[in-house]
Amino acid sequence: MRHGKKLNSLSRKAAHRKAMLANMACSLIQHKRIETTVAKAKALRVYIEPLLTKAKTDSTHSRRTVFSYLQSKDAVTELFREISPKIADRPGGYTRIIRLGNRLGDNAEMCMIELVDYNELMTKEPKEKKTRRSRRGGGSKAKTDSPKTAEAKEETPKAEKKEEPKAEKKEAAPKAKKEETPKAEKKESAKKAAPKAENKAEKKEEPKAEKKEAKKSDDKKDEAPKAKKAAPKKEEKKEDKKDDKEEK
Repeated sequence: MRHGKKLNSLSRKAAHRKAMLANMACSLIQHKRIETTVAKAKALRVYIEPLLTKAKTDSTHSRRTVFSYLQSKDAVTELFREISPKIADRPGGYTRIIRLGNRLGDNAEMCMIELVDYNELMTKEPKEKKTRRSRRGGGSKAKTDSPKTAEAKEETPKAEKKEEPKAEKKEAAPKAKKEETPKAEKKESAKKAAPKAENKAEKKEEPKAEKKEAKKSDDKKDEAPKAKKAAPKKEEKKEDKKDDKEEK
């Protein structure tokens, strides 16, 4: 009968059992998680956790003690270099068993045993959810106010959205004005240049017209004395004729 026997022999002799557990412990140290049956995982947890506690003190004695169990230099160096700093603050409970269901062939219970500190998904601290406390007093008022507050909340983002495009339009308007000002300045300069050109043309034409008029006035002046000169000649001729008649 099996009364009082706490050790699970796993249907193996002592030497076979120790070799198997040492081999599984080395695999767990190197790969950080392995898949096996639930019975073997429970036996391995009891076997490896005292070794992990021993690895917290990095000394020659503790290294030799761990090596006597594992019989693997690579596993010992991995344990003391990488794993022991991570588990330094943990007071026991270095492994976790996650059940995976039954195996197809013999329907044995399967599980995954892993080192707790190497599962990043589990070690992340969940974010604290912010709980909003509402007052229970004045049930009818609270019910009537709640939709209004919801509508106000809905309206505020709309107002913000409406205000944003206006601000963008205002920003765009000064840019357009800045772009238009050089064009307007060009047009004004062209307009100013046009009257200047017209004034110059008028000024050029005016002296020409004045010169022509001056020439005409000079011609008229010249003609007037000629006419005056011609008039005395006629008078002289008349007088001569009168004198001739008297003489006759």
